[in-house]
Amino acid sequence: MLFFVLSIFLSAFLLFQIQPMIGKFILPWFGGTPAVWSTAMLFFQVLLTGGYAYAYWLVKRPKQGWIHIALLGVTIALLAALGLVWPSPITPSADTRLVAANFPILDIFLILAISVGLPYFVLASNGPLMQAWFSRLFPEQSYAKLYALSNVGSLFGLLAYPVLVEPSLTLLQQGWAWAGGFALFALVAGILSYRARDEGGALAQVSSSEKPSGSLRVLWIILSGTASLFLLSVTNQISQEVAVIPFLWIVPLAVYLLSFIFAFSDSRWYDRRVYTLLFSATSIAMLWAMTQTGSLNVILQIAIYNLLLFLACMICHGELYRLRPHADHLTSFYLMVSLGGAAGGIFVNLIAPFIFTGYWEFYLGWVTTMAILVIMLFPRLLAKVNLQAFSLVVIFLVCVVLLAVNFNNLENALFVERNFYGVIRVRDTDGKAHTMIHGVTVHGIQFLDERALSTTYYVEDSGVGLLLLNHPKRGENMRVGVLGLGAGTLATYAQPGDVYRYYEINPVVVQLAEGEGGYFTFLKDSKAETSVVTGDARISLEQELAQGQPQNFDVLVLDTFSSDSIPVHLVTKEAFALYLGHLAKDGVIAAHISNRHLDLQPVLWQLAQEFGLEMIQVNRLASAGDNGFPSEWILLARDPALLEIPAIQSRAESFAGYTTSIRLWTDDYSNLFQILK
Repeated sequence: MLFFVLSIFLSAFLLFQIQPMIGKFILPWFGGTPAVWSTAMLFFQVLLTGGYAYAYWLVKRPKQGWIHIALLGVTIALLAALGLVWPSPITPSADTRLVAANFPILDIFLILAISVGLPYFVLASNGPLMQAWFSRLFPEQSYAKLYALSNVGSLFGLLAYPVLVEPSLTLLQQGWAWAGGFALFALVAGILSYRARDEGGALAQVSSSEKPSGSLRVLWIILSGTASLFLLSVTNQISQEVAVIPFLWIVPLAVYLLSFIFAFSDSRWYDRRVYTLLFSATSIAMLWAMTQTGSLNVILQIAIYNLLLFLACMICHGELYRLRPHADHLTSFYLMVSLGGAAGGIFVNLIAPFIFTGYWEFYLGWVTTMAILVIMLFPRLLAKVNLQAFSLVVIFLVCVVLLAVNFNNLENALFVERNFYGVIRVRDTDGKAHTMIHGVTVHGIQFLDERALSTTYYVEDSGVGLLLLNHPKRGENMRVGVLGLGAGTLATYAQPGDVYRYYEINPVVVQLAEGEGGYFTFLKDSKAETSVVTGDARISLEQELAQGQPQNFDVLVLDTFSSDSIPVHLVTKEAFALYLGHLAKDGVIAAHISNRHLDLQPVLWQLAQEFGLEMIQVNRLASAGDNGFPSEWILLARDPALLEIPAIQSRAESFAGYTTSIRLWTDDYSNLFQILK
């Protein structure tokens, strides 16, 4: 019994440690977008289905214990071999990295398959396999509690990552520690497999219980798929509204697992009537929160989203528990549940981006959960109109109103397109200006009657505006590099002979800034020679330097941190070494750090100390009627004189006496959890 408990707990813990770990590792390779995490989730869901299918197949085979021992041995050998050629057995070397494509889902799948595919497959199969063996050896005991234990291990693995693992260990140390944990798991699973080595005939015997019907299997898939769809859609919503950090990805997944723990521990945790009322009330709270996005406390927003997710998952998983089969059909049940989970992931990642212009799958999951409640409550609704029926009518009307409002918003947009990197919109403002919006972040405004006017975060009294207007090289063929294109507003500062070179990963942004649709003309109207390099900025800069093409920028603008989804790999020690390799001796780095939820001051201060750079901050407050936004800019330079220009100094805030306990960020260590405001 003890070995079964240890095996199931270890496999679940390792399964949900590897997800945030490898997600964080590959995030910089694909532009730091929330879709990287969502795609990784899809990969793991598909592989989970594969693991469950393997368990379903294996329990019907003779000599199944020997087969599983062989698979464990091959996996350990693979990890040992990769540990010899990679920095750690599960963290690929830099030459594995690919330049991000417009829709790099297959690239992400390939890297994940090579690095963690086989060990994850083995871990995924362990839960249903061990529970099936347990049910044969201990037929008088329920397997459901072992399933709940598996989810406890998963939840502990998830929560341990941001709280204990990420702040304490580098990514390479995490990789080696995880591989060591897998070796321990393989030993325990190998012992249990050896016990089952000659029991194939008994385990494969014909079941005496009634075989689940086809319609019941479909219902298992629907319930599981709805919960999965809701999980991924809520994760996307939170990632777009808050920040792309493992902690905020982990919360929805932890909530999802918590619902499994409660639902499969005891039927008393789930009362259909109570959850109908709670889901209805929380849906109304969600509608209110969506109308208050700009002013509502972020913690409250996250809480409402995740409460709705928990209730939806409790409904789906509670009904799954009620419909669970006899232990003889356990692996079939898990296979159908995993198929539903994979189907939800496939819809969110591969179908929704092509059929929806916004994140409408969130509302689809919402409506589907209501439909499940209607079906389950239908006998009661026929008998009489009760409180549950009334609440369902209310929630239906709420969704209709919400969808109508959002579709009206789409109709008012001049342009809407969704791709791997998010949703880009262009809106018309009273016929006076065009605004580019990425998610909830404004990336540029251009007035139609004053197209050369700088706006938003880039007005003349902003940190970057003061720098470009007063730099000693102004008017002398200045070279400016900009990481993050937006609408191309900074091109308004260019003088004849200047060179402005932009780096942008989102192809839709590039198309709009270069004039598609005629919405923005900053680049077209600029006096400078402008160019746009597509792809991840850091990879592009690395390639230029490797080819002996340092850009010698007089000003290098880092404008990738202003949205709430910041790419961490662009603010590490290695990234700044790269920037300095492209910076002229008398050059200045301007970092835009305006952010609702993250404070990058201590991170940049540590980088300034590491490279011996002078650092000041220029803040701007908005005034009524102007065309600028409040902004925070950090200016860094090797030569302090460049930051002592009177026009800049009059607005500068010194960092004299400033200190922080936050460690220097490197490619191997970063912790966004520590800089949440």
